[in-house]
Amino acid sequence: MCGDIMTDEEYMRYALDLAKQGCGFVSPNPMVGAVIVKNGRIIGEGWHTKYGCPHAEREALAHCTESPHGADIYVTLEPCCHFGKQPPCTDALIEAGIKRVFVGSPDPNPLVAGKGVEILRSKGIEVRENILRDECDSLNEIFLHYITKKKPFAALKYAMTADGKIAAYTGKSKWITGEAARNDVHYLRKKYSAIMIGIGTAKADDPMLNCRIENGRDPVRIVCDTHLALSADSKLVKSARDIPLMIVCCCKDERKHKAYLDAGCEIIVTEERNGHTDLPELMTELGRRGIDSVLVEGGATLNWAMLSEGLVNKVYTYIAPKLLGGIGSKTPIGGKGFPSPDEAVKLHTQAVRMIGEDILIESEVIGNVHGNS
Repeated sequence: MCGDIMTDEEYMRYALDLAKQGCGFVSPNPMVGAVIVKNGRIIGEGWHTKYGCPHAEREALAHCTESPHGADIYVTLEPCCHFGKQPPCTDALIEAGIKRVFVGSPDPNPLVAGKGVEILRSKGIEVRENILRDECDSLNEIFLHYITKKKPFAALKYAMTADGKIAAYTGKSKWITGEAARNDVHYLRKKYSAIMIGIGTAKADDPMLNCRIENGRDPVRIVCDTHLALSADSKLVKSARDIPLMIVCCCKDERKHKAYLDAGCEIIVTEERNGHTDLPELMTELGRRGIDSVLVEGGATLNWAMLSEGLVNKVYTYIAPKLLGGIGSKTPIGGKGFPSPDEAVKLHTQAVRMIGEDILIESEVIGNVHGNS
């Protein structure tokens, strides 16, 4: 624990660093960190470690080195005030005699939504809100979307050359980016609840789609397979009992489902939409099942389908310092495309960073997308 007196923003930034340690383990709950300060010293800290486990405030209180009575607490999200998997954190703060509460983000959950702050103030506890609000909101962009929309937060991820190619004219794509960038993708897989590809990528690459980093967590794997053509000998099917696999198709013939079900796969049947699985219907169903986020690692066809349906919230673009050329070489987004630059999907750049010799651009999708797939 730090012994130096810090500003409110510095304490909250420390709470944010603590919250990040819950990445991959708390969904569909938010990542939350808490720091308890008394007489200019941090006496307790904690974070939400795992879904169903105590929340950050109770973790911090449990790890106090002295009585928290009269202390301040910095928490990245408004304290809960309802019974869920855990009892209300507002009760714990009141019982502990906390004097002041510094909050980063308000909680849009209808069960909280300002009620937590209201209860604390009604008990004479001073509450200061919106400390590093933008950073706290950014940390939980997935939670904030899911709790209000009831549908997964969806992100596209692709790697391309500096001239916008995801494969050579021969179809070869290994490797566009360097090892450092490829390793970084596994941190994304840990962050997102599910990873989704199309049948074309499944057939071409025969991937595992697991998370191969220390302290990682494998996402639920989803294959969009309109006609149920995924090979029973694929790595995905063979590992379905170890890592969940959902196959999304339009095939209603239960006899064709049997081999996949026997292998431990789950079948989701949607109506057909534009010759493919109904992606809006799928996203609604995934949200109903508690999947709060999807990382789309498919090819150009699936990327276009997601974008043209207005289902993408974020884009991760890895750019390698290479030029492939080739008029027939694939680009990240296929399909018909939008008819003019004015109708293109507009992005707001959130971050740009070097990963090894490659560049990663993180962007949020601005507004609604309209198009035909």
